[in-house]
Amino acid sequence: MSPTFAQLGVPETICNALKQRGVTKPFEIQAATVADALAGRDICGRAPAGSGKTLAFGIPLVASVGRAAPRRPRALVLAPTRELAEQINAVLRSFAGAVRIGVVYGGLGYATQIRALRWGVDILVACPGRLEDLIAQGVVSLSAIDRVVLDEADRMADMGFLPAVRRLLDQTARHRQTMLFSATLDRDVAKLTRDYQRDPVRHEVGVETPDITAAQHVFWNTARVDRPGFTAEAIGAVWPAIVFCRTRHGSNRLAKQLGRAGIQAATIHGGRSQNQRTRALADFANGRVQALVATDVAARGIHVDGVASVIHYDSPEDHKTYLHRSGRTARAGQGGVVVSLVQPDQVQDLRRLQRQIGLNEPFTAPDARALRDLSPSPLPAKNSAAADGQEARVGAPRRAHTAAHQDHRGRAPAGRHRGRLKAQHRMNASQTPASGRSWAKAKSNGSSGTGRSRPNRRARRTEQRIRAAAHGRRELAN
Repeated sequence: MSPTFAQLGVPETICNALKQRGVTKPFEIQAATVADALAGRDICGRAPAGSGKTLAFGIPLVASVGRAAPRRPRALVLAPTRELAEQINAVLRSFAGAVRIGVVYGGLGYATQIRALRWGVDILVACPGRLEDLIAQGVVSLSAIDRVVLDEADRMADMGFLPAVRRLLDQTARHRQTMLFSATLDRDVAKLTRDYQRDPVRHEVGVETPDITAAQHVFWNTARVDRPGFTAEAIGAVWPAIVFCRTRHGSNRLAKQLGRAGIQAATIHGGRSQNQRTRALADFANGRVQALVATDVAARGIHVDGVASVIHYDSPEDHKTYLHRSGRTARAGQGGVVVSLVQPDQVQDLRRLQRQIGLNEPFTAPDARALRDLSPSPLPAKNSAAADGQEARVGAPRRAHTAAHQDHRGRAPAGRHRGRLKAQHRMNASQTPASGRSWAKAKSNGSSGTGRSRPNRRARRTEQRIRAAAHGRRELAN
């Protein structure tokens, strides 16, 4: 039987704050680490995304952190992405009481962040790049920090942040408590553990790689020019969908093409401001858009339940990327579909990728109607930081101010947005989108903005794909 938070030594005030938000039983990673963390031990935890890591380190931090002087925080949480940093901030604030929480990351102005640091922040949640900028400006010092958390250390390694992480750790107190959490504990992460932790207690929960066995995997043979139309067909059959592109420009272009095909899509990548990224995530989580078009780096740290399909518009660089992308569907016992768009010169690489992850799926012609048979019904996506939404419940009160989560009277949107979206979806399925025809015509007239005329054959094939997508959605709607 799992112990209670009180039995783990969590102070009564924090237990009561968690209970008020419906959190009464610790998850596995919390039950394993909280007592050791409260005792001041270094923690090396391996746990996948969505396992409850934020409370596993957040509860001990809030319970034990000291009062900070201006510009000299006492505890530091490093995260790889803006979204994850804001998510951690929301969860901690919801039960922190008098403990002051601050968050710094790029994409927002400096003024608000500097003002908070000058007043004093007990626990600072930060992305490495912005924190180094603020240190260089003399706004903040890390010399008083005696508790450090490295969240999703493997992703920080993948994104090239470890040199900055090392520089930041070198500026903290020598005798500090260091808690590291990661989905994997090999290579660079293992070296970081050896160099910066003292006799850490190691806890491991869950599998080291995302479980993709609950999803159905299909590989569609496509020509490069046909991918936008086939992507529209796939989303029309199974949504909410996350579509992965390799570049920012490619993400923007695809989102526009999907819009012309009658699919409502939002984009998230490093070129968008924090407000734009937050709104895109909120619109996707609330069902206002059918698809989220994302780059790999920008999508890290985003945890959304209820995703019905994942589409590899651009092939993943390796099998690890395929696993992480695909693991965003078929979560928490739900089904899901993973669609890979395979160009002729990519077949051999993707056959090798299948062998590496234990798949043996045929490469077939695109068939959107078959996806409907493989997949669950469209589900409302739900922002969540942990399995069963535990940390989403904890952080919910602090996220309610987001404009995209409320209507003009300040009420959270109920089902009316999804109803409107479904009605629009049926309307788009009943006719070929005029905007799609205009887009194809513009392409054939060479008005793509490059100053060069594209072959009429390519424009006709693209228009055919869009028409086919609309026709397929009409049949599926009937």
